[in-house]
Amino acid sequence: MGQDDARTSGWKSFWDRGGWWRAVLLAVLYMVVYLGAGQVIGLIAGDQVVAEDIFRTPQSVFIGLTLSLIVGSAALAAFVYSVGWFKPLFAKQPVKGSWWMWAAPFFLVAAIVLRFLGINYSSYQASVVVIMLLTGLLIGFAEEILTRGIVVKMLRDSGKSEWVVMVLSSLIFALLHSANALSGMPIITVLVTIVFTFGFGICMYLTMRVTGNLIWPMILHALYDPTLFLSTGGIDQAAAGPQSPLVQLAGPANMIYILIAVVALIVVRGKMQRAPLAMTTV
Repeated sequence: MGQDDARTSGWKSFWDRGGWWRAVLLAVLYMVVYLGAGQVIGLIAGDQVVAEDIFRTPQSVFIGLTLSLIVGSAALAAFVYSVGWFKPLFAKQPVKGSWWMWAAPFFLVAAIVLRFLGINYSSYQASVVVIMLLTGLLIGFAEEILTRGIVVKMLRDSGKSEWVVMVLSSLIFALLHSANALSGMPIITVLVTIVFTFGFGICMYLTMRVTGNLIWPMILHALYDPTLFLSTGGIDQAAAGPQSPLVQLAGPANMIYILIAVVALIVVRGKMQRAPLAMTTV
């Protein structure tokens, strides 16, 4: 074995061992790359971002949101490629989902449709809407491949129960959003966001389980964030001003996700079996 092969093998072997602390380490490294890219982009082209209304121009959205997500997504894709995990991450889920888990994707889709139909498109440039929808694809890819893909795989590889896998992966997902405090968001708002994203993360986990593949939470997440942001006019904030009745109808979805998460915390159990093709049910 050559020196380069040994290095590659050592790198892959380190991550293949899995475990919660490696999952946390990778999440921290991702945030360093993502936030670092945002800082560099801000220094170079920060004057293109409209701070009081990031959705005012396509340049503001691209510079303020999209570019750092491109860097973060590329970094995650490079990591997954380096350890050879693309195939296992997108393979059929090794642990079956139960019928009740369909509540998660059902209410997610309902909120997406209501908000998509209720967005006041006349208040945005068409290019802003297009760029935001494309940015949603990056959000869905990056956040889901990290937390429902890589983190879930690491926790399962270390023998954790599905309850622990669900809770820790959702907690890591939620804590990623604590970085909003760095942008000056009020602490109370940050804490509320963390609670919501924990429940949302559990719903994404349930979606992955019941649909059987990581691609579905990626798609739903890619649609959920842009429709939420465009319907409220901001990121992780309550809408200001009048709203469409359809958007108002989607409002209670946030509480429904928390309720579904509470049920999951009580009901989910089981552990991935090591035997080939063996599955557990919950």
